[in-house]
Amino acid sequence: MAFSVFFSIFEKISQNRHIMLLEFSVSNYLSFKAKTTLSLAATSIKEHVDSNIFSSERQNLLKGAVIYGANASGKSNFIKAMSTMKRMVLQSFDQSSADELDITPFLLSTETEKAPSSFEIIFLIDNIKYRYGFEVDDHNVHAEWLFETQKQTEKPLFIREKDGIEVMVKAYPEGKDLEERTRENALFLAVVDQFNGKIAKRIMKWFNNFITISGLSHEGYKAVTFAMLENKKTQNLLLDFYRKLDMGFDNITISKNPFDSKELPGDLPEGLLKQLITDLEGSFRIDIKTIHKKYDAKNKVVGNIEFDMRSQESSGTNKLFNISGPVFDVLNDGGALVVDELDASLHPLLTLAITRLFNSSEFNRNNAQLIFATHDTNLLCYGNYRRDQIYFIEKNQYGASEIYSLVEYKEEGKTIRKDRSFEKDYIEGRYGAIPFIGNLSNIITEWQEK
Repeated sequence: MAFSVFFSIFEKISQNRHIMLLEFSVSNYLSFKAKTTLSLAATSIKEHVDSNIFSSERQNLLKGAVIYGANASGKSNFIKAMSTMKRMVLQSFDQSSADELDITPFLLSTETEKAPSSFEIIFLIDNIKYRYGFEVDDHNVHAEWLFETQKQTEKPLFIREKDGIEVMVKAYPEGKDLEERTRENALFLAVVDQFNGKIAKRIMKWFNNFITISGLSHEGYKAVTFAMLENKKTQNLLLDFYRKLDMGFDNITISKNPFDSKELPGDLPEGLLKQLITDLEGSFRIDIKTIHKKYDAKNKVVGNIEFDMRSQESSGTNKLFNISGPVFDVLNDGGALVVDELDASLHPLLTLAITRLFNSSEFNRNNAQLIFATHDTNLLCYGNYRRDQIYFIEKNQYGASEIYSLVEYKEEGKTIRKDRSFEKDYIEGRYGAIPFIGNLSNIITEWQEK
């Protein structure tokens, strides 16, 4: 599939922010009990070196990772952990002291059910490495830390424990005297950001470019697509993308219309109706129409016809439209995009097209990173993924999710060779992380006999 038309557009609008994800870890959260880590540090294997990795001043990094696993294995929980960490960081300051933090630990063990959950992330901003993390339960922050590595030596900027917050004033003067201003359920980093701390603001911007979305509930992300289609610099980029993917329409129109209370259903309870009218006053409704050619009996074009995107286009078209904005936003600006169930409602070739935009030296010039969970095994064959980009998640006998990469996997004490058929091996169960399906014929026979 050719996307060469995008190159010149990216050339004009791209602004590399040098923001990169190295590693994410979580423990005691949902189905994860022990510390579980996904790393985007490239190993020494020589696969797709020109397209799938990029070099920082510190090390070679991967342009993404793909996560496989059975239903209920923990794939969505791992991505939710990333989303939860981002939510905590960006919304912490705005909460009140009475707010709960919506944190659920691993509940299948007496060892962890009342212990705090832990989140840690390692990332680069302009080649400075930061390691930031915290331990929280539903009510309080139990620990928090921020370390910085400018050259080789990692140095603490602040360390928070139950008995207080220690700020290394020489290295982190922006945190001085803010310890007592930090609530028990608020992150110290968020407090420092509110007081215009230079490093804190940079880290907040990094998290703002750490985008986590659901491939199943994607309606909320179309606002980014709207904004890009309204921007003349990015409008053609998206329209060309839709045309290249042969979505079946020739163009898109977007119209903003002021909210009209007459459009609300008349059978709503009076109290709810009044509340909605108050809440929506001054807002706009955005209508998206796709433009299709109309033909006569001799198959000659006689004009165009508009279809309503939501009601008349397929769920796959709606999903692709909704997530295309975030996809190109991160390709344009740099950053990390994390998607759960990327392949849901999409044809395998469309999923492949999206992933190849990231594993490309031509279209991914700002080294954006894509991490996604999927059941699409075609990508193991045609996605051109390195073994250190392929991850599997499965639950152990105690109900705890575990993650491992294909490059780590050993078969009879030996690593998996790069010339193996990864898709065939995975479906056959050689790498684990697949559902165990019993003898369904017995179930059907018993049901028929009843």
